[in-house]
Amino acid sequence: MEFVPTAENTRTLRDAFGRFATGVTVVTCASDDGPIGITANSFTSLSLNPPLVLWAPDKSSRRSPYFRSAKHFAIHVLAHDQAELCWSVAKDMHGLAKENLDTNPEGVPLIRGCLARFECVQHAIHDGGDHEIVVGRVLRAALREDGDSLAFFKGKMNRFTS
Repeated sequence: MEFVPTAENTRTLRDAFGRFATGVTVVTCASDDGPIGITANSFTSLSLNPPLVLWAPDKSSRRSPYFRSAKHFAIHVLAHDQAELCWSVAKDMHGLAKENLDTNPEGVPLIRGCLARFECVQHAIHDGGDHEIVVGRVLRAALREDGDSLAFFKGKMNRFTS
C-alpha cells in the first residue's frame, strides 16, 4: 500500500514506522518530583568522537519538560526480562518509584540489569516537528556481556535473541 502522509492518516504512517524493529529504552532524569522515566524507541548512536547519542521525546508529553530542563540523563537499553518495567514506565512517569535504583554522581536514577546504559550530559536540543531531538554527550557507559534484548515491532514487545 502506498500513501502520501497527511494529518488524516497518521495512524497509517505510525503503522509504517512500526515496521522498523527497534530496541526499547527507558530514559531517566532526576527531578524535584522524584525519579522521572520515559520509554523511547527513538534512541540511536550518533557519534563516536565525541561520544554522542540521541533520542526524541514527544513535545506534548507531560514528561517532556523534565527532560528539556535536565542537564543530565541516562538512557537504559532494556533486556527481554524488563518488559514489565517498560510498561510500568510507559504508563506512569513515576513508574520507577518501586524500583531499586542506583544514582550516578550527577544524581540521575540508574536502572539495574539493563543490557547497556549511557549516562549523558545534555549536548543540544533540536526541533523535530512534534518531537524534540535530544543529543547527549556520553560521560559514562556500561554494558552486560550476555542477555537478549527487548524489541518493539508492529506495536508489540518481542524478544530478540542472538
